[in-house]
Amino acid sequence: MREHTLPKQDVLSSGATSFLSAIRAVVWKDLAMELRSRELISAMLVFAMLVIFIFNFALELDPATRANVTAGVLWATFVFAGTLGLNRSLAMEKDRGCLDGLLLAPVDRTAIYFGKAIANLIFMLAVAAIVLPIYSLLYNVDLFNGGLILVIVLGSEGYVAVGTLLSAMAVQTRTRDILLPILLFPVIIPVLVAAVKASGGFLEGIPLEEIQPWLTLLLVYDVIFTAIAFMVFEFVVEE
Repeated sequence: MREHTLPKQDVLSSGATSFLSAIRAVVWKDLAMELRSRELISAMLVFAMLVIFIFNFALELDPATRANVTAGVLWATFVFAGTLGLNRSLAMEKDRGCLDGLLLAPVDRTAIYFGKAIANLIFMLAVAAIVLPIYSLLYNVDLFNGGLILVIVLGSEGYVAVGTLLSAMAVQTRTRDILLPILLFPVIIPVLVAAVKASGGFLEGIPLEEIQPWLTLLLVYDVIFTAIAFMVFEFVVEE
C-alpha cells in the first residue's frame, strides 16, 4: 500500500510546486517589466495625484468636514487609478503579443490569473503607500492607522480579484478602455461600500464591534470572488 501512496504524493507535490513556480514567474515577469519601463506605476500615480489635487482644491471645507470625507476621497482615488492600471496591465501584454505566449505556455491557466492578480495587487499597494503620506500632508489628516491599512489591503485584494478577471475579458475587444469600467464598477459596489464604511470607522475611532460587519463583508467578498475567478478564468481566456 505504501508503494502506491508515495508516487501519488510525489505527483501532487510536484504539481503544487510547478503551479507556484508558474505564479512566481508571471509575477516576476510583470515586476521586472515594470521596473524597466515604469509605465504602469507612473500612469497610476499621476492619475491618483491628479484626483487628490482636484479634490483638495474643489473641497474647500473645514478640517472636521475634510476628515469625514477622507475615506470616500481615498477610495475614489484608488478605484480610478486601479482601473487605469488593470486596463494597461493586460493591454500591454496584448499589444506586445505576450498574452498569446502566456496562454500557450504549458502551465495551468489559473497560475496566469493568480500571477497577474498578485502583480496588480502589488502595484495598487505601491500607489497607496505613496498616496497616503501625500494625502495626509495636503488634508492634514493622520492616515497612519493599522485598521485603515488592513482595510486597504482587503479592499484592494477584492478589487484586483474581480478586476483581473474582467480585464482578461475586456482586453480581447476593441473598446476595452470603455468596457472594463462598465463591467467592473457594478460588481465592486459591495467591496467599495464596505471599504469606505470600514475606513471611515477606523479614522473616526468608532468601536471595532461596529466596524466588524464591514470587515466581514470584505473578507467574504474576497474569498467568494477569488474562488469564482479561479474556476472561470480558463474559460474566459479561451473565448
